[in-house]
Amino acid sequence: MTETADRPLRVALVDDQPLVRTGFAMVIDSQDDMEVVLQATDGAEAVRELSARTVDVVLMDVRMPRMDGIEATSTLLERLPVERAPKIIVLTTFDLDEYVVAAIRAGASGFLLKDAQPEDLLGAIRTVHRGDAVIAPSATRRLLERVVSTPEPAEQDTSVLEDLTEREREVLTLMGRGRSNREIGAQLFVAEATVKTHVGRVLAKLGARDRVQAVIIAFETGLVTPGEQ
Repeated sequence: MTETADRPLRVALVDDQPLVRTGFAMVIDSQDDMEVVLQATDGAEAVRELSARTVDVVLMDVRMPRMDGIEATSTLLERLPVERAPKIIVLTTFDLDEYVVAAIRAGASGFLLKDAQPEDLLGAIRTVHRGDAVIAPSATRRLLERVVSTPEPAEQDTSVLEDLTEREREVLTLMGRGRSNREIGAQLFVAEATVKTHVGRVLAKLGARDRVQAVIIAFETGLVTPGEQ
């Protein structure tokens, strides 16, 4: 789903701390292209509200009473059809803690520190809505080392890669190495717009929700291995 000229991006805030929600809401509502349309105080309330209301992006705290952000993320993405499923950014106080790793496994599109600068918050919302991941290349490798257990060659199932063209495999490999679309374009000598087209086709063929999920597949199939530059 994409925003139109007459409809801002719809954002939901899920956090048990009122000050956090208020601060984020002020930043988001100051923009012309996005607005906060829903606030929830825990995962259970978020699942209930978001099951009945469509939003584009959810900012989800991971540590909350009743139902945490990990369970809420997993439940939402399992319950909602793909066309209604929002992009989820998990909020954390600590860089790459165990909650973040679990949330990425559950289907979150990335993570953001609660003390992020306003421009980083706004950029993250726009980025995940485009289908990209909110994980800095510097953090991608550390994250994947914890999320992905690379199987032995004999155990790797590469059948999921069979539909990819040679160029699409090249793009996926570079995605797995933490390259941005611009960097991929420069390395392959193609325009950034062309890279975006390839990335879209890769996601579609892999059945991946976003860039993060595609990169996890690249590691699990052995297309990319930890430590590759």
